[in-house]
Amino acid sequence: MRSRSIIATPPGATIKEQLIDRGMSQKEFAVRMDMSEKHISRLINGDVQLTPEAAVRLEMVLGVPAKFWNNLEAIYREKIVKAEAEKRMEADEAIARKLPYGEMAKYGWVPATRNMREKVVNLRKYFEVVSLAILENDQITKIACRRLAMSEKSDLALIAWTQEAKLKAREMQTGKVNIKGLASSIPEIWKQTNTASLDCFTRTKDILAKHGIALVFLPHLKGSSLQGATFMDGNRIVVGLVTEKKDAEKIRFNLFHELAHIVLGHVGKTGGTSEEEEKAADEWAAEKLTGVLTG
Repeated sequence: MRSRSIIATPPGATIKEQLIDRGMSQKEFAVRMDMSEKHISRLINGDVQLTPEAAVRLEMVLGVPAKFWNNLEAIYREKIVKAEAEKRMEADEAIARKLPYGEMAKYGWVPATRNMREKVVNLRKYFEVVSLAILENDQITKIACRRLAMSEKSDLALIAWTQEAKLKAREMQTGKVNIKGLASSIPEIWKQTNTASLDCFTRTKDILAKHGIALVFLPHLKGSSLQGATFMDGNRIVVGLVTEKKDAEKIRFNLFHELAHIVLGHVGKTGGTSEEEEKAADEWAAEKLTGVLTG
């Protein structure tokens, strides 16, 4: 196995050298080792681990101490781990360059640094993954969201934004998820938010928390094309909204759009929401806000 700076050579390469020096075939060697030819072939190619038992047999057949073979195996395995780690780091560095790290650091979401490897480590801890490549797994991105555009960079920015919403939501106390309770509270939420003041959302947070929903407000993250997002985190639902201080009415519509995803059962689906579901959420929000429906 090779990486940028590491070559991991299996002990089998040394075994092969010994056989060549002795003019011994692998078939004969397998007989002398009392092992199958298939296993010997895999041992030489590094496909199976050289066990302490095999090391003792090698000492008997080749006259090279078992300690030597055990040491070769340990070094090989250690280099494999380091080579794989180096490959993951290289792949993660490419992903890190597509994330708005500077902006995330400005908001205090991650430590400020110019060192790329430090950025990768900080981002792994932030996203709670051993490798940033895992962020592509659709089990992590079950997000219902209101967006303006989509691209690879915007997808990563979206994941970064929703991760911060998740972390902020964990600091909040919420009850058990109660969708029926939420639906019955829509008229009250309508009244609470029917104002141009952003203060109305404080009371709304309390109403939603009672029904197992954590409402989080975060600044816009450049490139995310995001207006809001809703997703499950453990036993609670998180609703994240982008703050736009001069437009409470827009925040209000986005809130009802996200609540629509919850009431209409769009949350927790692999791959996020469809265009049809986004349209349905818009229609539901418009109906509730215009007072056509109140229950």
